[in-house]
Amino acid sequence: MKLHIASLPLLCMALLAVPAMAGNPPFYDNGPINGNTDAWTINFGFEVSDTFTVPAGGTQLTGIAFGAWLFPGDSIPSLSVQVGTGPFGTNEMSLDGVPTLQLGDCATNNFGFDVCTLSASWPGLSLAGGTYWITLDNAAVTSGDPVYWDENSGAGCGGAGCPSSAQENSVGTIPSEAFTLSGCGGCGCLGAPACAVPEPSSIMLLGSGIVGLAGVLRRKLF
Repeated sequence: MKLHIASLPLLCMALLAVPAMAGNPPFYDNGPINGNTDAWTINFGFEVSDTFTVPAGGTQLTGIAFGAWLFPGDSIPSLSVQVGTGPFGTNEMSLDGVPTLQLGDCATNNFGFDVCTLSASWPGLSLAGGTYWITLDNAAVTSGDPVYWDENSGAGCGGAGCPSSAQENSVGTIPSEAFTLSGCGGCGCLGAPACAVPEPSSIMLLGSGIVGLAGVLRRKLF
């Protein structure tokens, strides 16, 4: 269900940036929070799906940060996050009631909503390079109010594959929303080989090289 506000006067509001998830940098950025155009319901049975692109080398998907419109004083203890190869699909990952949901960077827009950054994280999901869909729904609010995902139409997005294609389960194709996805690539990430540890002989060789370099520098300086 869309939040119908098109007939209301629009006032300027500073754009809220969607921050990177703590610990891992974003690999996909669909643009900053708009906060003044529109938003789409992600509870009461309504679902919103957006596409995202994973780089060719693949990644460990570890979290999402997205723009949410809330009634003043509301908070969201949990929501469902699904990842699949199609809209509203769960063939890759389904997380119900994400326990690490965090609320931050709120500002009141000209419609009286608190426009905030919501972030969720998880241990990691290994994804090969390609295009996927991420779906948000079942946002829990103790007050029983609706929760909306901020619509930004991909304005200001960066990186391959943006702006995303987006769908809502009751109306079909819609403009895209504000979100970033964080990930971890290479050795040391969950599900990836451990980073190589230098052998003692390699460490000694490196040390001797440093000592030798110090001697050269000393001869040049004195």
